[in-house]
Amino acid sequence: MSAEETEETEDGARAGADGRLRCPWGLSTEDYAAYHDTEWGRAVHGDDALYERLSLEAFQSGLSWLTILRRREGFRAAFAGFRIADVAAFTAADEARLLADPGIIRNRAKIQAAVANAKVAAALGAGELDALIWSFAPDPEGRPVPRRSADIPAVTAESTALSKELKKRGFRFVGPTTAYALMQACGLVNDHLADCWARDLMPVSVR
Repeated sequence: MSAEETEETEDGARAGADGRLRCPWGLSTEDYAAYHDTEWGRAVHGDDALYERLSLEAFQSGLSWLTILRRREGFRAAFAGFRIADVAAFTAADEARLLADPGIIRNRAKIQAAVANAKVAAALGAGELDALIWSFAPDPEGRPVPRRSADIPAVTAESTALSKELKKRGFRFVGPTTAYALMQACGLVNDHLADCWARDLMPVSVR
């Protein structure tokens, strides 16, 4: 979910058709509702799973997150299920294949970044990408609970630091805003609004 989409609505949680209060963006489409209720903000662990989220957030840059959600299975098929070892072995022929694939976002720079990022991730030890990303999770007790969409930042000191470290390691398309979107999506921070029913769900890993 991009900062622009989060900030479109500045009011608090709203009731859906089932009577549950949700973050406003989670009511805009069925795709968003499902993503909001079952994934966004829940803890994601595992190198491959985090590489997938990092890749999708990079592809989302400049686009609606809905565009990515509706192509998610296409991305998974095109990128070998986002298995780091497999994508790291992609060749120039694979990149040409991806550029011709209508099931994904055919942006040359983003495709090349996804492949390059897999190579960087593959060079890390098992579990190191997970440990690296989660090492930047802020203390939840030190963060104010957002009551309105306008209370949610687009960038934080932690996302800026995470972005800097990822770039230092060789990762691409990992600016502070993308890093914060990753932190939100993967449960490093809980940006569900105070009255949102999903805010107090037990964090669980998803894949």
